[in-house]
Amino acid sequence: MKTLLLWAWTGLLFSCQEKAKTQSDIAVCKVPTRAVTLAGQTTSAPSAAADTKDMVRIPGGDFQMGSNDFEDTRPVHPVHVNPFLMDTHEVTNAEFAAFVKATQYKTIAERPLNPADYPGVPADKLVPGSAVFTPPAQPVPLENPLAWWEYVAGANWQHPKGPHSKAVPNEPVVHIAYEDALAYAQWAGKRLPTEAEWEFAARGGQTQALPYYWGSELKPGGRWVANIHQGHFPDHNTKEDGFADVAPVRSYPANAYGLYDMDGNVWEWCSDYYRPDYYASSPKDNPKGPNDSYDPQEPGAVKRVQRGGSFLCSDQYCIRYRTGSRGKGEVTSGSNNLGFRCVKDVR
Repeated sequence: MKTLLLWAWTGLLFSCQEKAKTQSDIAVCKVPTRAVTLAGQTTSAPSAAADTKDMVRIPGGDFQMGSNDFEDTRPVHPVHVNPFLMDTHEVTNAEFAAFVKATQYKTIAERPLNPADYPGVPADKLVPGSAVFTPPAQPVPLENPLAWWEYVAGANWQHPKGPHSKAVPNEPVVHIAYEDALAYAQWAGKRLPTEAEWEFAARGGQTQALPYYWGSELKPGGRWVANIHQGHFPDHNTKEDGFADVAPVRSYPANAYGLYDMDGNVWEWCSDYYRPDYYASSPKDNPKGPNDSYDPQEPGAVKRVQRGGSFLCSDQYCIRYRTGSRGKGEVTSGSNNLGFRCVKDVR
């Protein structure tokens, strides 16, 4: 299926390699594009009553948003966010299954592909699927992400690594495109967080800029406190933190607000459109992102912000789990390291 990957993703791939000499030049992590915007899908079942039992109240307040370490996180700027409720953990497979049972919703990864969007691709190759991290058996140059990403037929939230795999109920749901996350949030009586809300919550009340959301040390007390990659990327993961890929929710300590996995595990969708220059004009009070999307690396792609990094991040390859860093993703694309969590307004 790698041939389909080459044809279908039109060059928009995960690109986190650190080829630059300084952190400011490091490329942002990206989810591979499925290269097609499938028809929107709405749910016919009524929305669920908002369940707030696994949500915590985030007090809101003022903070300095962003980071000086990356081009698209500058300038660091003052932001105020109002109080809100946030899921304590990423949406799990069990929670997403309840949504699907109630609505019969099909994620983008499960829907048929339109041949018109893939000229030149044989019809028998146009099968539903998604991107799965498939580590090579030996070290490879980091310039070509196709060496470790594979389009797997039948990969979706129910089958994270393909048809012969099965979703674990208490692990984060993955292979979630933006539309899928939005549909769940609306059904649950919630919404997706703004980028500012996400960062404020991840900081857990930090008043100073620390390198990591959990503090100043990568391994406080000699322990891993987030699910990221250890070892040589991408061919060898030592699993020092106990996991080769996704970890069940609540596997690591919560932050000061009671939130789990705000770093690592899986990337999380935010509601903001992505623009690398937005921070220069962002309003102070409850910013909701720009009015449209623009990424100079792929000007034609519609992208939203992603936050938190994933189990593939490491200082060797991708450091976008650090405080103030950002991710971005094309809205119809998913992968087995991409999920979400929800928030709700406080009334």
